[in-house]
Amino acid sequence: MSVDGLFDTKDNSAEANINPKNPLKLGERKKLSCSIDRLTMKLLFALLISTAWTFTGAQYYYQGLMDYLENRLLAIEDRMQLWHEQSHRYHTEMKDFKKLTAEAMDGLKNHHSMLFKDLEGAAARVDRVEQEMDYVETQMSPRACTNRADKVVEQEAWEMEESRGEEEEEEEWEELQSRVSDCVEIISGIRSVKIMKRVGSPKGMWTRDPRSSKVYIFNGTSGNTIYQFKSVLDFSRSLGVTGSRSIRLPSEWSGPGSAVYNGYLYYIKQEAEADMQVVKYDLLSGSVTETAMFPVEGRATVYNLNPETVADLAADDEGLWLLYAPSDSEPTISLAKMDAATLDIEQIWDTRCPRENAEAAFVVCGTVYVVYNTRLASRSRVQCVFDVNDMVLSEEAPLIYFPRRYGAHASLKYNPEEKQLYGWDDGYQIIYRLTMKRKLLA
Repeated sequence: MSVDGLFDTKDNSAEANINPKNPLKLGERKKLSCSIDRLTMKLLFALLISTAWTFTGAQYYYQGLMDYLENRLLAIEDRMQLWHEQSHRYHTEMKDFKKLTAEAMDGLKNHHSMLFKDLEGAAARVDRVEQEMDYVETQMSPRACTNRADKVVEQEAWEMEESRGEEEEEEEWEELQSRVSDCVEIISGIRSVKIMKRVGSPKGMWTRDPRSSKVYIFNGTSGNTIYQFKSVLDFSRSLGVTGSRSIRLPSEWSGPGSAVYNGYLYYIKQEAEADMQVVKYDLLSGSVTETAMFPVEGRATVYNLNPETVADLAADDEGLWLLYAPSDSEPTISLAKMDAATLDIEQIWDTRCPRENAEAAFVVCGTVYVVYNTRLASRSRVQCVFDVNDMVLSEEAPLIYFPRRYGAHASLKYNPEEKQLYGWDDGYQIIYRLTMKRKLLA
């Protein structure tokens, strides 16, 4: 009989309960109970077996994981040990390199000290050589390329009839000379230098009106604005160009070749495809009073080292002068004497002073002093002198070195009242005090 048959109906259960003494029914129940117990035991045994297998598998997995982690940790330890060894080696090498570098630096310092001492000794020897050269140059002649005024091209002077007698010709020439220059002084040296301040561009111009204390600043190589200070002292105390009077001109000035003379500003005006003009500007009224065309071929510059200077106006005791180059092909500098009132050209000379390596020039008592330098700025020097009256001999022509400043002058302007030069050197405003002597033929 199956277990399902034993529990089919309530009647059977009831019968069994009514008749417990039925031996057949009790045996079946016992068998059923035993079957259930055996089934339960089998299930429990299967569960135990499954649990044991599960724990065994988990143990093996955990053991594998632990082995993997242990291997990884060992590899990390090996790498850390290698890194430590390498770091120690690098540290040792860096210490050795630092030691070698310190020794090399000590050696370089010693060499630098020795080189500095050698340079100081060389500088002292160069100074001594320069002093000896200056002494030799003062004792020997010729000292500079003095040029005779035998190229005076004023038509009225050279169109005198050949039939005139010798006395009449001499009288005319003496009268002509007296009209050109009555000054009899020549520069014998530069007494001192004073650096006022540094303001503006590397190139520019500054000057003082000989008839007043006013100072004028031309910043750059062109523009239509200039700056006026009441005095050199005001300029030196100012911050930049603050505190100055700004003057706006009706046209642009070209190049650092302007001049201020007796309350008037004379400047160069040159526009594209136009002839060069000299403009006279009244600083008091603020108006242009005169203009004059000047025939110059192309855009020739008067100084080779300062190509921005198309022409250079200069003022001295004798009046207004103009230094210029007639054309690019002309190797020398030309000089023109101008009427300061009308801008008429009175005379023209060929100075025979070369434009090559010239940086600036100035006029003192009718004598032109051309300043030369090198393309790599060194020590400026007056190396060519031209006297319009032929009153300077080769023996007295000065070869003047400027005080030791290895720069380049953008402009030099002479003030006849103070006997000083106003120079613009790489943005520095400088004053040179001159010493004078009488010309031998005066």
